[in-house]
Amino acid sequence: MKNTIYLLICIVLCSLQGCSNQKPTFQKLTIQTGAEQTEKYIPLLKNKKVAIVANHSTVINKTHLVDSLLALGIDVIKIFSPEHGFRGSADAGELVDNDIDPKTGFPVISLYGNSKKPLSEDLANVDIIVFDLQDVGVRFYTYISTMHYVMEACAENNVEMLVLDRPNPNGYYVDGPVLDTVYQSFVGMHPIPIVHGMTIAEFAQMINGESWLNNGLKCNLSIIPCKNYTHDSLYQLSIPPSPNLQNMRAIYLYPSLGFFEGTALNVGRGTDFPFQVFGSPELQNSEFTYKPRSINGFSKNPKHKNQKCYGVDLRDIKIEELIALRKINLEWLIYGYQNSPDKEHFFNNFFYNISGTSKLDKQIKEGLSAEKIRESWQPELEKFKQIRQKYLIYPDFKD
Repeated sequence: MKNTIYLLICIVLCSLQGCSNQKPTFQKLTIQTGAEQTEKYIPLLKNKKVAIVANHSTVINKTHLVDSLLALGIDVIKIFSPEHGFRGSADAGELVDNDIDPKTGFPVISLYGNSKKPLSEDLANVDIIVFDLQDVGVRFYTYISTMHYVMEACAENNVEMLVLDRPNPNGYYVDGPVLDTVYQSFVGMHPIPIVHGMTIAEFAQMINGESWLNNGLKCNLSIIPCKNYTHDSLYQLSIPPSPNLQNMRAIYLYPSLGFFEGTALNVGRGTDFPFQVFGSPELQNSEFTYKPRSINGFSKNPKHKNQKCYGVDLRDIKIEELIALRKINLEWLIYGYQNSPDKEHFFNNFFYNISGTSKLDKQIKEGLSAEKIRESWQPELEKFKQIRQKYLIYPDFKD
């Protein structure tokens, strides 16, 4: 049966590889992140009180941006941290308290604790905020929600904001249902598809340009773009952007497997291979098994903890096949639903926030094929793609 499941996966991948003749390629020129181009932004920070939105991925080569700025004589006064905390060690969804950075002595203000938005008193003595986080280009990955609130706070308090851009590892395609704002939440604040195909700086421009900030405010935004990057580049992250996206396979699978967060199935949390498997104690027609456990800093209380789960192992799929897909794979979600005995409780309310729509679960329950479901996304996707074009900084991928 395991071979049958793997064959199904391969057939789906191979059938969809033909959807595009143009394949993204690993960049031959060296891509430079915004943070690496210090000569372009140090003049913007001189003689200013600087705050930084940062985590463990905020590095220039192996040096943290905070340390680099201090060495260059920049007056850094505080740090803001997103979900997972400044050191990137907090579990998904785990509230993070304010803290003091032991190395620098700076206050670290959590934007994933009592407040997800900087308070006016947090910005009282700040001239400019530097935003530098490694995003993965997926709507329900919360760093873009954090950016939205930081932009809004800056606009309300007359503080400048500088985004140091980084490549999007899933920036070579656009796919998924566009969010219905009825289901707006911190895992989806904007009417965009699940895979939006934009870097974090491009998306910041969209937030400003589409007047998505409170009362239509505009953030005083500056950007340091990446060098030698296009949307057909394949960018391999050297640092995991969050605890459960530990390698490029998980990052490429994340847009497809993220759906399972709103279902009765575990998606590998509590294992050494999160976002590379899925399963549950009741899943039928599967011989692959694993047992989620509590892992401090990764998944303290995973779904189906300490229970034997039957599921599907995606670790044998070649990275090249995942890249060539250039689509969200709905077959895995459909398979999970069809092989779960308790279909009435397969989807939970969080699924609406993750998917951004009330239609997808109904379509799967009605037995629609992945192709038919994808067809229903296209009108809204086409509208989004036209809007997206206005805000691109880099050459776009070729369909």
